[in-house]
Amino acid sequence: MNILLTGGTGLIGQALCKRWLEQGHRLWVWSRSPHEVPKRCGSAVTGVGELSALDQIPLDAVVNLAGAPIADRPWTKSRRLLLWNSRVKLTEQLVTWLSTQEHKPNVLISGSAVGWYGNGGERELNEGDAPITNDFASQLCIAWEESAVVAEQLGIRVALVRTGLVLAPHGGFLQRLKPLFALGLGGRQGNGRQWMPWIHIDDQIALIDFLLRQTDAAGPYNACAPHPERNADFAKAYARSLGRPAFLPVPALALKVGLGELSGLILGGQKAQPSRLLAAGFTFRFDTLDAALADLRNA
Repeated sequence: MNILLTGGTGLIGQALCKRWLEQGHRLWVWSRSPHEVPKRCGSAVTGVGELSALDQIPLDAVVNLAGAPIADRPWTKSRRLLLWNSRVKLTEQLVTWLSTQEHKPNVLISGSAVGWYGNGGERELNEGDAPITNDFASQLCIAWEESAVVAEQLGIRVALVRTGLVLAPHGGFLQRLKPLFALGLGGRQGNGRQWMPWIHIDDQIALIDFLLRQTDAAGPYNACAPHPERNADFAKAYARSLGRPAFLPVPALALKVGLGELSGLILGGQKAQPSRLLAAGFTFRFDTLDAALADLRNA
């Protein structure tokens, strides 16, 4: 296939490029630094700075993963604008360009997050459920998905990937946790009862590949393992995988003071279930946290 990726130099994008190069696909990555793409994604991947460079390429699929990191710093006014533009505005630009193409791809797989639901509390969340709260993260994901779904009007199949916390041996969520946990300074955040929907990087890549190949796969899919964990249990399991204790909690007040509204992303959670993926026949390789962490420890 001819495949275009946005966000191709990120954690998930690089892993996808590796998998799809091995399968013999031809890949392009839309990037602000196209010259960096071959170094980060593979020498056979072509970086493009302008979508117009692809006007003569008959694309079979587009995978839209672009977006500035949402949890790296507090949500100031300028940060909110960056988060919005890097997701919603970029997706709008992508779909507008697709509308001008005589040959349109068969499928657009577009990123989203379980934050679409807001703080779900104790509710089990499936793809048919409505958002629970209306915080910034939820508004961002809703607008992100809505901008991608416009591509359906062009005759393009659109699958939305609502990703949980991606666990990888290098980079991602665990990279931020590891320094403290490796020193035995990790612990629960707030009361530790909030649900954490997680997924092993290998399953994340496999399910995107699965959605690419399933010609009837459309709409939202929760990209998280079938067994989410509470924050306190996640902290204990991760510390245990490192051979360390986990007894230093971070008080909710400290998170609220230090991070502002961003703290809601940490103190809230989603008990999300991958119902539509399982119904479609997708099999998770890592469906328990201990198995995922054991694999990552040995990676």
